[in-house]
Amino acid sequence: MTSEQARGATERGRLVRLGFADADQAFDAMAVLSARGFFGAEDALEQSWLEALAGAANPDLALWSLMEIALAGSAERSVELGTSITTALGLRLVAVLGASRALGEHLARHVDQVDALAESLTGITFDHRRTRLLVAVGADATSVVPQSSLPVRAGHHALRIEYRRQLLQIAAADIAENASMPWVGEQLADLASAALEAGLAIARAQVPDAHTCRLAVIGMGKTGGHELNYISDVDVIFVAEPAPDVDEQEALRVGTALATALIKACGEVNAEGSLWEVDAALRPEGKSGALVRTLASHVAYYERWASTWEFQALLKARWVAGDHELGLAYMAQIAPKVWAASSRKDFVPDVRAMRKRVEANIPAHQADRQLKLGPGGLRDVEFSVQLLQLVHGRDDFRLRSTSTLSALEALSTYGFVGREDAAELDRAYQFLRRLEHRIQLVDLRRTHVVPDDQVQLRSLGRSMGFTKDPANELVAAWRGHQREVRRLHEKLFYRPLLDAVVRLEPGYARLTLEAAQARLEALGFLDPVGALRHIEVLTSGISRRATVQKALLPVMLSWFADSPDPDTGLFAFRQVSDALGNTPWYLRLLRDEGAAAERMAKVLGSSAYAADLLLRAPEATVMFGDED
Repeated sequence: MTSEQARGATERGRLVRLGFADADQAFDAMAVLSARGFFGAEDALEQSWLEALAGAANPDLALWSLMEIALAGSAERSVELGTSITTALGLRLVAVLGASRALGEHLARHVDQVDALAESLTGITFDHRRTRLLVAVGADATSVVPQSSLPVRAGHHALRIEYRRQLLQIAAADIAENASMPWVGEQLADLASAALEAGLAIARAQVPDAHTCRLAVIGMGKTGGHELNYISDVDVIFVAEPAPDVDEQEALRVGTALATALIKACGEVNAEGSLWEVDAALRPEGKSGALVRTLASHVAYYERWASTWEFQALLKARWVAGDHELGLAYMAQIAPKVWAASSRKDFVPDVRAMRKRVEANIPAHQADRQLKLGPGGLRDVEFSVQLLQLVHGRDDFRLRSTSTLSALEALSTYGFVGREDAAELDRAYQFLRRLEHRIQLVDLRRTHVVPDDQVQLRSLGRSMGFTKDPANELVAAWRGHQREVRRLHEKLFYRPLLDAVVRLEPGYARLTLEAAQARLEALGFLDPVGALRHIEVLTSGISRRATVQKALLPVMLSWFADSPDPDTGLFAFRQVSDALGNTPWYLRLLRDEGAAAERMAKVLGSSAYAADLLLRAPEATVMFGDED
């Protein structure tokens, strides 16, 4: 063996020890970089790069992509980039290249965008993103109705390049700096909204008489909820109104042309790929319905024809692009109908049936590895939170949030979900979403399936922070969260209290004093003034006990009313609550454990003797949670 061969063998051994799987490929890539002057004349610089690369999710991928970027730029640029390892730019670059093959390929095509990794995203706003994208497509960002000045194909090309630049920055903050999942989802949603605005500017340049139509784009799903994925369909609804002195049908024709051109601007595949599919299938009548409708037409549809699932889909709706005033008018008209939807006949069974249909349609070969749709997946959390929101949010405005995690926090804060249950769901949801993001980042491909390949799992595990046995640690953590999510979904989603709450008349929880007395009298309470006094004691203050009992009492009053002696039942309930109200298991029992609250109400209102026995040993209320 020659001395050169010996040095090569030694170097390959070092690369293996650092974690490179293909030592020969890594050795060749390092040689190319060295020949480009990437490491300068200092061994310390080369060692710094190797140590950084060794910490990447996939060291081999990161090194190979780094070599391609160095080859794509000038020799001078290669030398300059080599010195960046001591800066935020270099560390972010390594992190991105190790996690995303697609972003590495993008940077090799657009080497100038490497410098974007040096920019801080602290304080970045939607307006900043919107301005950058509009300027990129040659539009005036200060215009109320911006229009691209570029030829259509050039506009599409410019839109994709600037979008990827901003996506690259978000990914770098996510991977290199462990940015929070809610922040990442919010930034991706803002970026999508800004891209829709730029796409609409391109569309206006294509469509004659574009000024005759006011067009608003309403974001749905994760776009509307400010919790978007890296690669996801962007669900929208289009609303149009004629400009002054313009015929409505003409405005709808123009609006349809604008919407069609916008969909193409974002979704058409060219040399730079596409952004994502703009999906308008959630519109009234679905794909068979008109792509664009007036506000009055939308309102009429939701008043007369909409199904339960359509109101659930509107829960996260918000204006995202186009005519802002029209978008706000749409929300003002539609939002009240969303929050009244739980009063519809069979609302709760319909939502539960929808969740079962989603599970039933999962391809058999994916069922066990589905992050999104399968049992214990993201949809279990989302459906649970949305059902609780829609049922209790009808009368409680504090629950009317569009994002899953902020809604879950509100449900916990105001007593509709136990603190420990909410904390576990929050942890699980953030873990599952982060894993989903990492899977999608590799090839910037829309997928929600966890791979079963050990090499891929190892890289994913490392990107999620697992270091000892990344693949197995990742799978164990995922399966653990999956089990907890399914358990809590079944506990919350099938809670009997939900069926009882939706049977109450809307506004029942917000009656005036006089109306409340009249309602209690109508329910059969002989002393409505005394009953109100008990209710006030049970619900006064801001303690968790009072909050939970505020949620329970409207339903329990109807159960007391079905008993022989509602007044005695309510008074006994107050006494039991005084004795046990600060006991965590008691509140959980009433809120979460099957039909415990209903059984307790009926017993207390049916027998003074049973009530007296229970008051002597209040802890015996635990028996009401026993299904046997």
